[in-house]
Amino acid sequence: MEQSNSQQVIDLTKIFNILWQKRRTFFKVWAVTFVLACIWIFPQPRFYTCTVKLAPEMNGDQGFGGFSSIASTFGLSAGNGSHDAIYPQLYPELFENPEFIVGLFGIHVTTKEGDISTDYFNYIKKHQKKNALTWPFRFVMGKIKGLFAEEDNTPRAAGATGINPFLMNKKDFEIMAGIMGRISCSVDKKNYVVSITVKDQDPLVCAVMADSVKQHLQDFIIRYRTSKANEDVVHFREMRDKAEAEYNEAMERYSRYADSHRNTVLQSYQSIQDKLGNDLSLKQNSLSAMETQLQNSLLKLQEKTPAFTTLKSATVPVMPAGPKRLMFVIMMLILASIATAGWLCKDEIFGLNKKS
Repeated sequence: MEQSNSQQVIDLTKIFNILWQKRRTFFKVWAVTFVLACIWIFPQPRFYTCTVKLAPEMNGDQGFGGFSSIASTFGLSAGNGSHDAIYPQLYPELFENPEFIVGLFGIHVTTKEGDISTDYFNYIKKHQKKNALTWPFRFVMGKIKGLFAEEDNTPRAAGATGINPFLMNKKDFEIMAGIMGRISCSVDKKNYVVSITVKDQDPLVCAVMADSVKQHLQDFIIRYRTSKANEDVVHFREMRDKAEAEYNEAMERYSRYADSHRNTVLQSYQSIQDKLGNDLSLKQNSLSAMETQLQNSLLKLQEKTPAFTTLKSATVPVMPAGPKRLMFVIMMLILASIATAGWLCKDEIFGLNKKS
């Protein structure tokens, strides 16, 4: 019973001798692996990445002092004095919002060579390079999916700007999902620096989209932060315009009556003129009050409009970010070596338990 439970020892010297004797096999495997890895990785389209960084305006840590910055180092939030529903930590969630992504479809892009100039939606849809070796697989899979796919009766939009994010067809949804995979956003919990990274096959398109996504995010946040203030401005402007129209009418009535009864001294006429003058004074006070309210709402709108500081602007990348061809080939050689060694020594490694 003790012998059956005794530990089995692998003789590493014997395994090394086996591998040394079979070294020619490794040379053959390495040659085949190297050729196949190169055939696969070199047709893969190169891609570039561009990252922009910006710091949003915070409403302050007035009530917390330095405690907020200390808490943020531990991944906690002690509150930033802001009552906004969309704070910097939620910015990455916006990039999963279909309405936000669809807003990027109409951005005009031009490749570095200048041979393609179109909107971003059609650029992703029609002008993406693919590995030629995967064409037979994609063709077969497309035919198989076509046999089982149901007809999509969702109405199609006319152009990229006419796509409804609430009701999209399957192809438009797949393009939107592909764009989501190309654009990423992260927020540093310590200093709330927002980093936006865009990946694309063309360096110029990559930089243009990184800058456009940054601007799109800023506009989205500004619209949210100033929505109530904008409504107040519109409301008080309408009230001011109405008060101004009433004041102009009252002034016209008063001026017309005063001019037509200039030499009249009757008390009845004087009473009517005084009444018109009082009405004009009331309309003037109302106009002045509405003008004050409008100016205050404009100041509040300016106060609510957040400021963004660009810490790192978009730059056209010079070197591609991937695929890492040399690293891929090396990893394939390492994996092939491990698999070959395991196959050659399988009897020594896995055959130990056969002995009872």
